[in-house]
Amino acid sequence: MLNNAEARGFIAPVVTPIARALLRVGVTPDMVTYFGTAATVVGALVFFPRGQFVVGVLVILLVILSDLLDGTMARMSGRQGPWGAWLDSTLDRVGDGAIFGGLLIWAAWNQMPWTTGFAWVCLVGGAVISYAKARAESVGAHANVGIAERAERLIVGLAAALLEGLGVTGALPVALGVLAVLTLVTIGQRARVVRQQLRPPAPDRSAPDGAAPDPQDPVS
Repeated sequence: MLNNAEARGFIAPVVTPIARALLRVGVTPDMVTYFGTAATVVGALVFFPRGQFVVGVLVILLVILSDLLDGTMARMSGRQGPWGAWLDSTLDRVGDGAIFGGLLIWAAWNQMPWTTGFAWVCLVGGAVISYAKARAESVGAHANVGIAERAERLIVGLAAALLEGLGVTGALPVALGVLAVLTLVTIGQRARVVRQQLRPPAPDRSAPDGAAPDPQDPVS
């Protein structure tokens, strides 16, 4: 979940000894990745629907440590590679879905139709944002833009859930509403950027009958 290099550098002195100890007893980076995803799913789908936001957020925050651990362990053991990057990215999507799915269930159980709708937009929109980037790269474009990328959505969503759990009533519905709008804006931003990159070139009006000019013709 952490993509900030400064944050990783700050926590590295704590994470490195733990990573070394885990490797020593036979724990692999993939095991840590699986554990982190399972903890996120439990924290989000067990505690969030029941309104136990403080406990749920604290459990999910512990996953940040596992996110740092698996990368550190991969580097220390020489297991860095495309498989680990793919696994981490794929399971991140599972965790994101559990977080906003848990919030959606909470809103639906409490008969909050607007908040349920906002959570649904965040849930589906988050998957669309990730897919838009991956699909753009598969066709030779890029889509590294957006006002609300993954880190921002998670920070706002978890912070609002924590505030709601601490008694700030309405923090979560408002935050989900804002996130829903920003999610749609981000999808639009990525679609616009990809469209600009993949727009076909305008036909050469100087060529007769719309034919392309001969590249061997010096006049062309």
